Amino acid sequence: MTLSQLDYIVAVDTYRHFATAAEACHVTQPTLSMQIQKLEDELGVLVFDRSKQPVVPTETGQAILAQARDVLRAARRIPEIVNESKDDIRGNFRIGIIPTLAPYLLPYFIGSFIQKYPAVSVQIQELVTEQIIERLRNGLIDVGLVVTPLAENGITEMPLFQEPFVLYAAESNPLLDRPTIRSEDLQADGLWLLTEGHCFRNQVMNLCGADRQVTGGTPLRYETGSLETLIKLIDKQGGFTLLPYLATLDLDAIRCTRLRPFDSPQPVREVSLVMHRSFLKRKLINAFKSEILDHLPATLMGSVKVGQTVRLK
Repeated sequence: MTLSQLDYIVAVDTYRHFATAAEACHVTQPTLSMQIQKLEDELGVLVFDRSKQPVVPTETGQAILAQARDVLRAARRIPEIVNESKDDIRGNFRIGIIPTLAPYLLPYFIGSFIQKYPAVSVQIQELVTEQIIERLRNGLIDVGLVVTPLAENGITEMPLFQEPFVLYAAESNPLLDRPTIRSEDLQADGLWLLTEGHCFRNQVMNLCGADRQVTGGTPLRYETGSLETLIKLIDKQGGFTLLPYLATLDLDAIRCTRLRPFDSPQPVREVSLVMHRSFLKRKLINAFKSEILDHLPATLMGSVKVGQTVRLK
């Protein structure tokens, strides 16, 4: 049994396709297939059920693959220990970030991070939380920027900051008659939401009580995958939504008049870095965390008062 063989079976499990796995491992498909067959012969069990498409692991194979991932992480930790003993920070850094954070948080720090660490090759993927967790477990990304808590087995959470929610409503909406908003002021009627799969959607529905009886029998009006789309739809069609605080900082003067803060306790979401429990690149991740915190807008830090918030899940 070799580390290369373990790499091959993990790649097949990740991509569920022998040709794609071979390409990812930079070997020919016959070489990959032969080495996996050799490993299965040595173990006396089948790791994969090749009769199904896409290929799937057998029941025993699932247990072998879980152990193989742990072994490979432990092996890769050795050169990481050597790198961490050096002064410089270098290597590939793969980041997953949810869509309701990416356009509003990344511009504050990513340019500075790249400039400060020129030997680091940064790859960023915009993904929903479920995809980030899956790719962390499969070793396809190094770190995720998501909203927590997740309560996912094997995932380490490193909280960064709390981001308040802000109401955004059409100019004619009676909610704008109030200087501040309470959660009980909100009704599902007229609420615009992101599509399913976005954690922000669930947080908004929980806060707005979208399971309440809506007035006038009006259903939830629309669903989209973009906060910018929600804002434009509300401007033209009426209604309201909730926005994370960072998404409001670049609004023009007219749209800023359509924002309302929440009364105390403010609803907030906890933004965190997430990693696999046996995560690698610790020095790099810590540098990444410091860069984020050093470049957050001062207004964000000042907008959250300890003891006067309620964290939404």
